[in-house]
Amino acid sequence: MLFPKKVKHRKWHTARKNPKKMIKPDTRGLELANGQYGLKTQTQARLSSNQIEAARKAITRAVGKTGKVWIRIFPDRPITQKGAETPMGKGKGDLDHYAVDIRPGKILFEVDGVTEAVGREALRKGATKLPLTCKVVSRKLM
Repeated sequence: MLFPKKVKHRKWHTARKNPKKMIKPDTRGLELANGQYGLKTQTQARLSSNQIEAARKAITRAVGKTGKVWIRIFPDRPITQKGAETPMGKGKGDLDHYAVDIRPGKILFEVDGVTEAVGREALRKGATKLPLTCKVVSRKLM
């Protein structure tokens, strides 16, 4: 699982999720940087490190030994959770997991070193593990 080695603040403030701002397309990470095929988001969501790891495992297993996989996102937002049946008050809950906020248009994973059919199928399998809709994009050949 992905998580930061060191953080400046152990617990963050709760983010105000304005739905109008979250559905706007992202401005960075929109183009393929490393691989031939990529997984691009079409909706917004918050991905936990477990979900990213599950998608990575599915993609890596599908591409085999010849393919290379890049992860373009990193979960750096700490999410806290109070214990079960804990009364209100007594401060903020303990750290539960790390997550990343995703907006539409972001490239999540990239694959290279495989045929088009294998690359598209691997990214499709990885997309089924994520709680958002994605599409497979490919680099335009010149």
